[in-house]
Amino acid sequence: MSNSADFPGGQGRGPRWRPVRLLTIAVFALAGLIFVTSFNTAKGTNIRTDASLLKLSDLIQERSRDNKDLEESNGSLRGDVDSLAKRDSPTSKADDARLRALEKNAGTKKLEGDAVTVTLADAPPDATAKLPGYPEPQPNDLVIHQQDLQAVVNALWQGGAKGIKVMDQRLISTSAVRCVGNTLILQGRVYSPPYKVTAVGAPDKLRKALAASPEIQNYMLYVNAYGLGWKVDDDGAVTLPGYSGTVDLHYAKPVE
Repeated sequence: MSNSADFPGGQGRGPRWRPVRLLTIAVFALAGLIFVTSFNTAKGTNIRTDASLLKLSDLIQERSRDNKDLEESNGSLRGDVDSLAKRDSPTSKADDARLRALEKNAGTKKLEGDAVTVTLADAPPDATAKLPGYPEPQPNDLVIHQQDLQAVVNALWQGGAKGIKVMDQRLISTSAVRCVGNTLILQGRVYSPPYKVTAVGAPDKLRKALAASPEIQNYMLYVNAYGLGWKVDDDGAVTLPGYSGTVDLHYAKPVE
């Protein structure tokens, strides 16, 4: 027997969905959607941790080591090519002299001579103003910046440096000293402070050029006020390595 009379209108419909019940179902559905989205985003990992940043840092360090190995291999191959070229294509003494002069100026051969090394380092993270009248430091006041390294390199060139090494790499005319955050990226490799810049030349002239640089004079204000690292050493006779990386020029091209 039909029970249609039990419902208004006498129609054989199912029970009505109350607004409260619909709202409850919607809330549970939304919670499920959020859970699935979070899981897909994290791929089963804790998205509150910085593990991904650590993995990126490890990857950068790994690529830096790979680049170092490739540079050493490239330098060895370049030496083999030079030896074969000299054997198969004999040149005159004048040609050899011109080639050696070009290699020396290009920075691809070792360079010996008296040297000065400049060391720059970050200040302690909890540093405070050491001189009266200076405000308390901001985070950017306590770290080495790209312009600080560039100021040292430029001053040493102006002081007559015959060759410069930053960390363990020789600079050439196309070298770019760049910093990302508090790390140095030089010719495909990554370095952390303290940073060492070594220049071969007349030590007295190199020191005078450093002292005369307006950019370095500004840097010294932060050294005295907040404790940024600054040290200049006479190294005596040293040998700078020759540049062993690629000499090909890389440049942007317009999109066709």
